[in-house]
Amino acid sequence: MMSEQETQEDGCFLISFERKYYHCGNTFIKRSLRPREFRTGYRGLHIPRVNKERLKNEAASLRYIRQHTNIPVPAVYCDFEDDEAYYLITEYVEGVGMSELQDKQKEVVRLELEDHLATLRGLTSNQIGGPTGIVIPPYRVMRRTEEDKWILRVSVTNDYVFCHNDLSQQNVIVDPTTLKIKAIIDWEYAGFYPPFFEWPIYNRLGPSSAMEGEADDSSELLSFLNSQVKVSRYLLPSWNQL
Repeated sequence: MMSEQETQEDGCFLISFERKYYHCGNTFIKRSLRPREFRTGYRGLHIPRVNKERLKNEAASLRYIRQHTNIPVPAVYCDFEDDEAYYLITEYVEGVGMSELQDKQKEVVRLELEDHLATLRGLTSNQIGGPTGIVIPPYRVMRRTEEDKWILRVSVTNDYVFCHNDLSQQNVIVDPTTLKIKAIIDWEYAGFYPPFFEWPIYNRLGPSSAMEGEADDSSELLSFLNSQVKVSRYLLPSWNQL
């Protein structure tokens, strides 16, 4: 458990089981928890998976999207590691989450959001993963496997499109007056994947995994990733072992 002093740092407004969040003027900071800050829940000590790698991937994804599209995302000021914690420092964008709007207002936002998704699908690659090569599968896939290090084959064609992979209503920041999207946030799971990886979570409230009554595609996605794993020739049996 964290001490009272740690929970009262200036600007810190939220502590989750994986992150600390800060808002200071026009700056937003989120950082990974240090091992000594890991929290205990009803299942025991919670050890976050690929905790630093997800923030590194988000920083690279935000820079990539700003460089190659007009999709509104926060500017990255810097990202770095310090004392076993990884920091991502970005612009703070004022607005409300899409989740706070009325249904008719959400319809307006959804139209713009689908235009941005079309732009993302225009970004292609022959390699699965984020802009720097880090592979962070969507949460609904990660919860089905203990694998955290993915070494995947490169395709001969640009089969993969850029996916946000966590596009919930909470991650779409909107101007409540104009209903224009001011920023799409939380790109930790983003990268180049087959188009079917981008699940339209923004069509409803709730988690980024299948809810009751929804088709669960997580096994299919995991099977696809496993099919793309690069097998080292040094791990293959020799002919005299067959």
